[in-house]
Amino acid sequence: MKGIVYEEYAPDDDFKKILKVKDVDDPKPKPDEIIFTVKAAALNYNDIWAMRGQPIPVPLPHISGSDAAGDVIAVGEDVNNIKVGDRVVSHSNMSCRVCSACTDGREFDCEKRTIWGFQTGPLWGAFAEVTHLPEVNVLKIPENVNYDEAAAASMTLLTSWHMLVGRAKIRPGQTVLIMGGGSGVGSFGIQIAKLYNCTVIATASPDKLDKLKELGADYAVDHRKEDWHKEVRGITKEIAKKTGVSPGIDVSFDHIGQTHWNKQLTLLKFGATLVSCGATTGYDAKIDLRHVFFKGTNILGSTQGTRAELEQGLYWMGRGKIKSAIDSVHPFENAAEAHTKMLTGKGLFGKILMKPE
Repeated sequence: MKGIVYEEYAPDDDFKKILKVKDVDDPKPKPDEIIFTVKAAALNYNDIWAMRGQPIPVPLPHISGSDAAGDVIAVGEDVNNIKVGDRVVSHSNMSCRVCSACTDGREFDCEKRTIWGFQTGPLWGAFAEVTHLPEVNVLKIPENVNYDEAAAASMTLLTSWHMLVGRAKIRPGQTVLIMGGGSGVGSFGIQIAKLYNCTVIATASPDKLDKLKELGADYAVDHRKEDWHKEVRGITKEIAKKTGVSPGIDVSFDHIGQTHWNKQLTLLKFGATLVSCGATTGYDAKIDLRHVFFKGTNILGSTQGTRAELEQGLYWMGRGKIKSAIDSVHPFENAAEAHTKMLTGKGLFGKILMKPE
């Protein structure tokens, strides 16, 4: 089979220098594993980290990719619920399944947790014609969801669902701020908040604001403006006049980090929540602690999620209530260009996919 392989890191982000489409051995299933052809695979920022060799060195030679959807072609002897011919999508959170965190339903807190296609290998990820996973790390794709939609949802829908539903415990009627609504997680965050009948204020660069509203956002704000938070504050005052509640944000959904962190804190109501899954602009965020202790603010970290949470999100995709925002689709041969587009973010809205053919 063919896969996108690299045998050295690219700390200078020269992806074209290292990414090569190569022939690799076809996988054979272990007793608890399934083998499936990859019809579509989605890019994530951890693919960039892996090629840089930072923050952790990944196994070399490496095949990246944590999100894959396709058809099952073989199953191990201990596989019980998946059969040849099933359409499946990956659940990339690989945990031990036996520690106290896992058995408490918190596999995302497992100390032995690894991310498939990022920390696994050598040569074990989604960017290949055929791949393999334990049965517990795949889910059947709902009938009304295609391969592209499923691959685009695999990690980002899970992350967004866990942030808002699992961690922040959103409730109908709340005002939710979705930072970076044009990203994969942001686009799902908008739709999940609307599924819960929340009022959604989403932010993005000015060229993406109309698309945020197409996804369901009630308001769209250009977060590249220095005073973007003042515009959000004004919107919450308008909402307060209509609803009679106090102005401010109930839940802020963040993956931007450093550049916008403290301004988000200023927007929160008393007892409100900021939930974060990342920091694409940097980790060294400034915090005015008065907005934490005086207002009783909840600051929650969030990463990945449970298999059950992904299944819940896919259920609503199957009902047509949530959809994947797909930016573009590339052949394996254009892997370097696809990763560079994700890195720069120029004109990017939603997920980037790659396909073997």
